[in-house]
Amino acid sequence: MNLLKTVLTTAALAMATSGAYSQIAVKTNLLYDATTTPNLGVEAAVSPKSTLNLVYGLNPWKFNSDTHGERKVKHWVLMPEYRWWTCSAFNGHFLGVHAFGGQYNAANVDLPLPGGFFSGENLRSGVRDHRYQGEFAGIGLTYGYQWIISRHFNIEAEIGVGYGHVWYDKFSCEECVGKVGSGTTNYAGLTKLGLSLMYIF
Repeated sequence: MNLLKTVLTTAALAMATSGAYSQIAVKTNLLYDATTTPNLGVEAAVSPKSTLNLVYGLNPWKFNSDTHGERKVKHWVLMPEYRWWTCSAFNGHFLGVHAFGGQYNAANVDLPLPGGFFSGENLRSGVRDHRYQGEFAGIGLTYGYQWIISRHFNIEAEIGVGYGHVWYDKFSCEECVGKVGSGTTNYAGLTKLGLSLMYIF
């Protein structure tokens, strides 16, 4: 929980102090949108070769089907990131250090996480038969590239790997209400994947 608070506080302070340079962009990750998770990112230059990036995603939906019943991966996530550019900000290759934190409520789904859980429950398989809810926070490294399309538009591709710590309450999924346990687990693997459309002011 303290790690989650640290992530959110650091994100707010970093973006609040990044106004020394005039280049600012807004973006949406089209791959994240495709998972029915609306998201919005803001990126600001803090020097000629460095930027701060902040992304917020929210999935409030649940789905019902005759064959699978109620399914959901409700969550919100905030992801701050520092980026260093090999050429100049918003142009070409960049390396980044990102953090992330948020809350989730998931049940009766296959989690598309190409990584592994350790020192705790495997939530990827557990969430097929139980409901889990709680918080998560972590850190990771990013590589990405931006293509300049026009004066105001860029396309961005990125991939990140890292570590996440997950706090959870576990519920029986027959009714998804009876609490059967609590605990923590750890995740290592893919932490971000993006193909974003950007508008640069």
